[in-house]
Amino acid sequence: MDDPVEDPSAAAGGAADLGELDEAITRCTACPRLVAWREEVAMVKRAAFRDQPYWGRPVPGFGPADAALGIVGLAPAAHGANRTGRMFTGDRSGDVLYRAMYDVGLASQPEAHGLDDGLVLRGARIVSPVRCAPPANKPTPGERDTCAPWLARELELLRPTLRAVVVLGAFGWQALLPILGAAAWRIPSPRPKFGHGAHAELPAADGGPPLHLLGCYHVSQRNTQTGKLTPEMLRAVLEQAKDLAGIG
Repeated sequence: MDDPVEDPSAAAGGAADLGELDEAITRCTACPRLVAWREEVAMVKRAAFRDQPYWGRPVPGFGPADAALGIVGLAPAAHGANRTGRMFTGDRSGDVLYRAMYDVGLASQPEAHGLDDGLVLRGARIVSPVRCAPPANKPTPGERDTCAPWLARELELLRPTLRAVVVLGAFGWQALLPILGAAAWRIPSPRPKFGHGAHAELPAADGGPPLHLLGCYHVSQRNTQTGKLTPEMLRAVLEQAKDLAGIG
């Protein structure tokens, strides 16, 4: 990898805009376990994708730089975003998410296959607290904390337009709260608890508008196949978030 980034904090802080941040994220080598895993998966590949090139690098956020709504996941899937290079693209979780986003007017098409499929998000940006695919989909607390500066800087750059955030799953909720509290918003005490349909309004610490924080069960295959999260439940949260974010 050319010019690897070993210190996310320094590199993230030096990014002047989301384009620079996204580019720096793709060069991160800060977590040895994650680097080894993402590259092994990209080399060995899954049989169904054996003839396809794998991204095999950290995955940046996806969506416009003036997004009013943020959608926070967990981490790239080994054979999804770690293969395609775009959040929630190329796996069943993404199939569910983008279908719902399309249904409520946040995405230009209901399917996501790869970087060149023409998909455009409207008013929304998908981000993640961990940017590399972790073994068993379980990053360690240390890996989460090492990766946090990327998301912190992303939120700072989105601050002028960001009005609401939907968090998919408890891991993302717990990872996001400290980052929000260190940025432009105040975390109420007691801290808001994750739950599907949870909603908290975080007052601004910088004199700007507040941020609406909403919880949603993760779009994992387990949740969607068991009915814990239905398309109707997902659309309802996205519709609420879209309204709170002021997206017409």
